[in-house]
Amino acid sequence: MVELQLRSRGIDDERVLEAMQRVPREEFLPPGLRARAYDDAALPIGAGQTISQPYMVARICAELALRGHERVLDVGTGSGYQAAVLAELAAEVHSIERIPELAAEADARLVDAGYGGRVHVHVGDGTRGLPEHAPFGGVAVAAAAPGLPETLYEQLEPSGRMVVPVGGRWEQFLEVVVRTPEGPAVLRTIPCRFVPLLGEEGFDGH
Repeated sequence: MVELQLRSRGIDDERVLEAMQRVPREEFLPPGLRARAYDDAALPIGAGQTISQPYMVARICAELALRGHERVLDVGTGSGYQAAVLAELAAEVHSIERIPELAAEADARLVDAGYGGRVHVHVGDGTRGLPEHAPFGGVAVAAAAPGLPETLYEQLEPSGRMVVPVGGRWEQFLEVVVRTPEGPAVLRTIPCRFVPLLGEEGFDGH
């Protein structure tokens, strides 16, 4: 996976590649899908949600440019896999999931995989973030937003980075947003397709 799916596509952050190598992706999938853990694809995890394609997890982590001391917000816990990778790259991860059952399953998987002390799973509206734990050095959003999530941006520390898919329900671009004194500096990168970000500042649930 690391060589064929990541390095060959331009992921060259060695810390990210090493993190992806260390986290056992199969432990974050339902038993019936574990044989496909390293497929070059997103996979269903229940409740209409997915575990992101390995390349997309690596790309988000690389664009965050983490150095190891940061507190990070992971929006859309899902299976818990991206939170585990982020825990390999940052000092502390707070992950928020709107579906209680998925949050509970992800929390159990993270504990079993040894990330219980480094990842804190919360249930709530991901578009509102976690102001009580802000500011964050990085915000990783694993669901598509219709526009820049302003509340999440406001929870970044100065020069903090947010990586978020922005666009319609079916097609988006991955955007890197840096908090600057002049306001958000936005870099649009690659096309992508994520499940919609639902909540007060996302898409409605219909």
